[in-house]
This record gives sequence, C-alpha cells and structure tokens, in this order.
Amino acid sequence: MSIPRAATAAPAVPAGRATGASQVTRLVLATLLAALPWAGARAERPAVLPDTMAQRVLACASCHARKDVNDAFFPRISGKPAGYLYNQLQNFRAGRRQYPLMTYMVDHLPDAYLHEIADYFSDQHLANPPVQPSDAPPAVLARGRQLVTQGDAALKVPACVACHGERLTGVAPAIPGLAGLPRDYVNAQFGAWRNKERQANAPDCMAEVASRLSLSDVAAISSWLGTQPVPADPRPAAAVARPLPLHCGSSPD
Repeated sequence: MSIPRAATAAPAVPAGRATGASQVTRLVLATLLAALPWAGARAERPAVLPDTMAQRVLACASCHARKDVNDAFFPRISGKPAGYLYNQLQNFRAGRRQYPLMTYMVDHLPDAYLHEIADYFSDQHLANPPVQPSDAPPAVLARGRQLVTQGDAALKVPACVACHGERLTGVAPAIPGLAGLPRDYVNAQFGAWRNKERQANAPDCMAEVASRLSLSDVAAISSWLGTQPVPADPRPAAAVARPLPLHCGSSPD
C-alpha cells in the first residue's frame, strides 16, 4: 500500500527562518567538531609523513601485526620467514590465493617491493599469543599429536615437523611456523587447499597433504596445535641440507 506524499512531507519552514536556522546549525556543528578529541591531533599531524617502511605498511600491520588480533582471518605475520611471506604476496597477486582485499593491495606492487615488505615483517616480533584451551577428547588430541610429530605412513602423510621444524617455528628461508596459529585459521587453510582456493607454485605439496587427510584428521591437527605454546625463541630454524619428504615448488630443495 502506498503512503500519500502529504502524510510524509516535512512541515514547511517559513522562508524568513531558514537562513537563521541554517546559521545556528552550522555554528553548533562547528563547535562540536572542534571539541572532538581528534580535531587537535589533525592540526598537529605533519604535512609530510615520514617515508619509512613502518609508515608504508601500516595498512598491513593494522590487521596482521596487532597484539590483540590473531584469528582465522588475520593471522600474525611478524617473524615469519621472509621467503614464505614473499611467496604468499606473490600468490595473492597471481590469484593462487583468494582474498580480494589482499589481491587489491598487492596487485600493482613490483617484486622488489614485495621483497621489502616480506623482509620488514620477518624482522618484527610480537609477544607470543597464549595457548588455546581445547575441549577435544583425549583421543582426538592424541591423533593430532601423532600426525604432527610422526605423520601417518598408511596415508602417505609426512609429519608436520619434518617440514615445519622440530619446534614448529618454521625453517628458513620459506617454510612457515605452525606454533601459535589459531585453530580456526589452520582449519580454514586446510579447507582452502582442499577446495583449491589456496594454491602455491607446483608441485603444491600442502594441497597434496590436505587431499590425503580426512576432516577429522584436520580437526585433530588444529586442536593439538592450538594447545601448544610458542617456544621462548620463536625464530625459524636454519635451513638443513636434507631433502623434504615431499617436493614443494614454493620451497625448492
């Protein structure tokens, strides 16, 4: 049912009052804006911002380098191996990873600048996040521990530590750590590999691993990892002169 226009029309303001009312409104708004806490800060902001990497990557740090944020959507990237971060920036730019905001941010950036961004964040270190409590049954946690530390020969799944390091802090130059990753993030990334929404340079070893694991195994891995504290020294391990259990295009032997 349509409503007659007369029923919704605002009362007319006499022409003689319109100018005075507008002046009063502008004066009130100007007074309120001047009283806002950021009004003075704007006046103190330098005309030219410092040309530093810290200033340039504020858009990245606002999501990925906050002390109070480490979740399924915005995992911390500080301290990750520079080679890994560079590979992921390239993957977003090339469309191998699907997240429109990230693709938009790096689409126009050259390789040299991606290297600078990766080097910057690899040198940053935030305080370690607390472990996540888990209500998973003991059998599930035991299965997760087995897969992470020993793998499963029957499934042809190598142990996570065989690639990501005995301390699960990653291996230089391009293998990320798993310690401290949120449980939901781990689940989401396995899902992205299974659905081909996350890919890497061929051969994509993680996509292969994800295809061999059941959903219950993925849940077991993420549950157990979430309960593990980050080591006091969270730096990636040095590269070792031995082949990986699976050949990975993003981390050539």
